[in-house]
Amino acid sequence: MDFQLTEAQRLIRDTVREFAEKELAPLAAELDRLKRYPEKPLQRLAELGVLGMTMPPEYGGAGADTVSSCLALMEISRACASTGVTVSLHNTLTCEIIYRHGTEDQRQRYLPALCRGELLGAFSLTEPTSGSDAASLRTTAIRRGDRYVLNGTKQFVTNGSRAGAIILFASTDPPRGEKGITAFLIEPLFPGFRVGKREDKMGLRASDTTELVLEDCQVPVENRIGEEGEGFKIALSSLVTGRAGIAAQAVGIAQACLDASIRYAKERRQFGQPIAEFQAIQWKLANMATETEAARLLTLRAAARKDRGLPCTMEASMAKLFASEAANRSAAEAVQIHGGYGYLQDFPVERYMRDARVLTIYEGTSEIHRLIVARQLLSPSPQPSPPV
Repeated sequence: MDFQLTEAQRLIRDTVREFAEKELAPLAAELDRLKRYPEKPLQRLAELGVLGMTMPPEYGGAGADTVSSCLALMEISRACASTGVTVSLHNTLTCEIIYRHGTEDQRQRYLPALCRGELLGAFSLTEPTSGSDAASLRTTAIRRGDRYVLNGTKQFVTNGSRAGAIILFASTDPPRGEKGITAFLIEPLFPGFRVGKREDKMGLRASDTTELVLEDCQVPVENRIGEEGEGFKIALSSLVTGRAGIAAQAVGIAQACLDASIRYAKERRQFGQPIAEFQAIQWKLANMATETEAARLLTLRAAARKDRGLPCTMEASMAKLFASEAANRSAAEAVQIHGGYGYLQDFPVERYMRDARVLTIYEGTSEIHRLIVARQLLSPSPQPSPPV
């Protein structure tokens, strides 16, 4: 078992870490407070080659692997989780779906602009009445000549009002259920498309989360991704990579909680000594560090399996499940270590706790991921995981 990063992976991690510490972290609190979209940080990340980084060079990407992508997301999210989720959805879902399931024309039309940061990507599956039960979506797509006419409402769309390329799922054959779902590539200027309500969230307040409304939205046939009825399969296969990205975001938040808690424990004095001298605090820090490292290894393991072309559905769900819950525990402990100050916006752990809360909900709830893992274990021929 080799846990060593390659030289290229270390270079990407260190480059993004330097940017995150020097340029992104100083802005994070203000971005959160003002609910300001991280436009300038995203421009810098595009310049660094982080947007669309796993795409091949011929489409404008850096040709990096999934491990490198997760390392970058960890560093970004450690500084600003709102920027982390923005990049994660752009890279792991939008770019990946277009590259792996789109036509060559779609790749040429969209990927270079996505990699340069000229377009931002979004992924739209959830609806007001379909969350975990994604196959029950009600948005319809009816073909009329060389176009599809889409009607419906989408919810909780990250990057929704900012995206120039939206992977959106609708039913072309409602009686067939999940086998009637089709994927489309939507541009915001298509007739009949509009952005609805912008959500006011507990955390990740600098990220853009909106409702999308389709009222006789005109989508050219050439903007269909895959064949009719393949959409649900495309969504599920792509969410595996997306879950590794969210796990990486969780690791970043957990690491930020640990870093802040160590600093504070060394500085804060009670009863004549730093609180870091008290065993109660030491045990909290030890638990946080252990769980953060375990989450990191689970995440990188899932990413490494994807890079090797190995099945990683269960591993990605394990990583997302454990990392998201570990980040929430670390955030709660960080606030506890800071005491009353942890409840104030003067210290970053208050933001970390708000940002962490959604991790166990989006990209599949913890309950759904436990079901995925259990079904994999109980399948008629479970595949043992190689030690990577």
